Amino acid sequence: MSEHASTAPRLGIGVIGAGRVGAVLGAAWRAEGHAVTGAYAVSETSRARAADLLPGVPLLGVAEIVERSEVVLLAVPDDQLAGLAAGIAATGLVPGGQVFVHVSGAHGTAVLEPLAACGSAVIALHPAMTFTGTAADLPRLIGCPVAVTARGAAEAIAHALVVETGGEPVPVAEADRAQYHAALSHGANHLTVLVSQARDLLADIGIEDPGAYLRPLLGAALEESLRRGAAALTGPVMRGDAGTVAAHLAAIAEAESAATWTAPRDTETTYRALALAALARAGLGPHETAAIRDILSAPDPRTQEDDA
Repeated sequence: MSEHASTAPRLGIGVIGAGRVGAVLGAAWRAEGHAVTGAYAVSETSRARAADLLPGVPLLGVAEIVERSEVVLLAVPDDQLAGLAAGIAATGLVPGGQVFVHVSGAHGTAVLEPLAACGSAVIALHPAMTFTGTAADLPRLIGCPVAVTARGAAEAIAHALVVETGGEPVPVAEADRAQYHAALSHGANHLTVLVSQARDLLADIGIEDPGAYLRPLLGAALEESLRRGAAALTGPVMRGDAGTVAAHLAAIAEAESAATWTAPRDTETTYRALALAALARAGLGPHETAAIRDILSAPDPRTQEDDA
């Protein structure tokens, strides 16, 4: 238990949504001495997760959790958050003085306005981390940046809650939440798609463990790009090698058109789009830029065949 945990007031925290994030944060705060008053879990998976990460915590309904708790964590999908907040406020169960926290990256505190109107403090916290919903996530919270959107006294509460998980609170303005979340989703989710496509291409030519083969290269590329941004670009676009780019497109198109190809046929489209984005950052001369742009912008012959 941290030094902060030994001096800060202990709270009763309810978890509505024992998904990958909710159960992990509940476990982290419980480890700091807070009492988890109850968890709301519907699916068998979330019930099993609650049993694993929050052993002994009762599974309760939303109303019971709200009544029992000083802090209520709303860890539900983004599109369910507004309805849940409005529904809780409409029950009349919120006495004021409670703290409601959500973990949606895309939303600030405005989505919890019905609860704020009842006198509750409202907080938006979003750890910049991907969660597995297992105990392996707990050490990953150490040093993890957490976007905080809160006003007035709630800001201090938010920062304390983040620090107790081992995270680093980072203020993000209400108006910036969508752009903030777009950056994280674009980087993390679309990186997963990109790596999956590279794995598919290597597996198609017989590389037995494409993930292991890619790990050294992608690890170095990620580290350099995090440190240097677009200055870390390498490869044929950066060198102006138009012939190599054309050969890549032909090879990918051939692989994806084969009857044995079982992955989605979207790698060529992705390659063209990302290579154009790389071209915009490569700083090539006008002649080299035009030559590569012409190749990347050429219509997909498969599309032309379909249209015919």
